[in-house]
Formats: sequence, C-alpha cells, structure tokens
Amino acid sequence: MDDNYQTYLNRVAKMMLPEAYKNQVEHIQTSSKFQPYSGIRKAAPFPGYTLITPPAAEDTQNSAFYQQLEVYQNQLLQLTGDSELIVPLPPASFHLTLADLIWDSAYYHACEENPQFPEELQLCIQDIFSQYQSSLNKPVQPIAWQMLGLVVMPRALGVCLVPKDERCYEEIVQFRRQIYQNPQLMALGIEQHYHLTAHITLAYFGEIPPEFDRKKFGQKIAELNQQWLADSPELMIQRVELRKFDDMTNYYRQTDWPSLDF
Repeated sequence: MDDNYQTYLNRVAKMMLPEAYKNQVEHIQTSSKFQPYSGIRKAAPFPGYTLITPPAAEDTQNSAFYQQLEVYQNQLLQLTGDSELIVPLPPASFHLTLADLIWDSAYYHACEENPQFPEELQLCIQDIFSQYQSSLNKPVQPIAWQMLGLVVMPRALGVCLVPKDERCYEEIVQFRRQIYQNPQLMALGIEQHYHLTAHITLAYFGEIPPEFDRKKFGQKIAELNQQWLADSPELMIQRVELRKFDDMTNYYRQTDWPSLDF
C-alpha cells in the first residue's frame, strides 16, 4: 500500500507548494481530539495503541531535532492572534509514528469483544519484533530522515519528513509491511488505513471562526515554510516502541512492553 521511494518524494514535495497550502487551508476543520472545557480547549479521550519512536522527552539522541521543532511550533502559534485556532501539543510528546495500530471506536470494540486484547496485542507485536530483529543484518546502518517542511492536514499542523536516501525509506516501509501483513495482527483487527506520510504533529486546529481569512492564513503558512526551508534538521530513527495513549498528549508504556532497536 505504501508508495515506492520516488513516488513518495514526489507526493510529499507537492504538499509543500504555495498552491497546495492554499487548497489545504480551505479544508481545515476543528479537531474533535480537543474539546472546550470551562473555556479552555483540552485533550478529549481518544485511546489506542501505536508504534512510535520514543517521545521527545525520552529521546536524548534527537534532543537537538526536537528543540528545533519546539521553535517551529512557537512560530506557528504566532501566525494568528487567535489562541483558540491552533492548539499546541506538549513538546515532550513529539514523536514519529511508524505504524498506527488501533484507536477510538475500533479500540473500544476490540476490548469489548476480547478482554484479553491488550495482552494478545503485546505478545503479537513482540513476536513480530523478534522475527524482524533476527532478519536484520549487522551492523545496521543508521536510518536518517530529515524535515522537508510544514504540512497542513485537515485537522492538524506538523512537519513532514523525507528519507535521507532510498535505503532509509525502504527500511521503514519493510518494517511497516511486517506489521500490517502479519496474519495474527490482522486477526486482532489491526489493518493499514493510510499510506505512509512521515510527519510529526505539532498542533491541532481548534475553534475556526466563521470570519476566518483562510486565504491570508494560507499565505502566512507558505511564507513560514519558506523560512524553514533554509534548515532541514535530521531525525535518527533508532528505536520503535509499542505505546498506549488515552488522548493525543501522552504516549506511555510499561518497561516490559515490546520495543525494537534498528
């Protein structure tokens, strides 16, 4: 389902064009993942499991990369004087998702149908990781991706990543295939919903007022991205972990949960 290397590069590059920002901003919507509580927009319940790189607070190897993303996040927040429009994520939670697993209604349904679902999911991921680890040829070369630019999604803002070379891309695509084509995992209701578009979410859209000037906002987005193009910070993908989340602000795990070092 994922693109080949060149198709991926072409597709994400088009997402960074000024005309693309203009079109994307026309379709932005309020995210249901954040709801107003007593006048303050806070994270709403949205539970599930995912396979991600360690969150920024725990990823000391990429601390410089995440410090730069925090700078970018602050610049995003300054694009508009409306504090309700852009809802920032905690910088400590920044991460790269390597494979979405299950969330929200599908997660609730799986747990209702099978009370042992969390344990079975963990065992299955552990088996996949063990098989994948044994197939790796040592020494493994570093997997490096770098920031391409700002990405506007229907309900969120983030930075898009591109691989440093084709090998770095194929490493991640092959890993995703091991996940999504595993029969045991499929039997648990896990399936691939999206093509890989490597990104790190920085913020979600909150309240979008009726008089919101989308054209002006699109222009500001394009101008900000031009500033960012002068710098392409690099993320080293060294580890992937099974993490649970209750909402979009915190991703946690027990010490004995599956992890894989690339």
